[in-house]
Amino acid sequence: MSNRTIRRVIRAVNSSDGAGVRLKRSVGQSMGARIDPFLMLDAFSSDSPDDYIAGFPAHPHRGFETVTYMLDGLMRHRDHLGHEGLLRSGGVQWMTAGRGVIHEEMPQQEQGLMRGFQLWVNLPAAEKMKPAAYQNIEPEEVPEAVDEQGNKIRLVAGELSFAGRQLKGPVTGVSRQPLFVDLQLAAGASLELPLAQELAGFVYLFEGAVKIGDKDLPSESAAELGEGDSVSLRAGDDGARLLLLAAKPIGEPVVQYGPFVMTTSEEIEQALRDYRDGTFV
Repeated sequence: MSNRTIRRVIRAVNSSDGAGVRLKRSVGQSMGARIDPFLMLDAFSSDSPDDYIAGFPAHPHRGFETVTYMLDGLMRHRDHLGHEGLLRSGGVQWMTAGRGVIHEEMPQQEQGLMRGFQLWVNLPAAEKMKPAAYQNIEPEEVPEAVDEQGNKIRLVAGELSFAGRQLKGPVTGVSRQPLFVDLQLAAGASLELPLAQELAGFVYLFEGAVKIGDKDLPSESAAELGEGDSVSLRAGDDGARLLLLAAKPIGEPVVQYGPFVMTTSEEIEQALRDYRDGTFV
């Protein structure tokens, strides 16, 4: 196999979203910091209610998919189509906004740690106006496996051979053949995972230290991966925890206006009219 190297590093910067939720944004902090088809990755982590309690009140989306992965805490999703789900620690919400969704994500706790990620995945032009869809994945539905070194994975989406097992993530029916892996590496352990050549991918480190090939990845940073069909990882003395995200690139223009992501400015203007006129469905 041909190991992928680090093409570039995108260090997370402090930001906020929703009604003032404090977070760190890596992918998507600028137009040049996207990794097709990934538009944005936000990490949130705080045990101070002031940093998260206001949550993400009702807001619209069109033209892409939003993924919320909870590590710790409770958050409730509701949308105007009648979908509702309680995100628990280890759970996932995968929402295909398609032609339009108005949703909210609100904390269901007043104290304690709230930690997780929100990922935005673009849709190709041919799928941007398809009907919206929603999947609420319970923590128990996410397959886990541990190898002989003590490395542990949780597979949210895609298929992966690991520790002698063929794993399949519970997310189904979504675009771009996504691979979403939560990796926890034991102290000093190494791991090589297959990663199909046709997928663009990146690694986001949020605990400990890790090398990709022979290069260190700074903490709270996304490493865009170069070409190849595998990724080689080695954890530091205290282990490491990271996300491995990959999907099939789209290669089309991206025109974004806040929560709307289309391929032309005319489509953005239409989205704004639809939302203003109450025909956003």
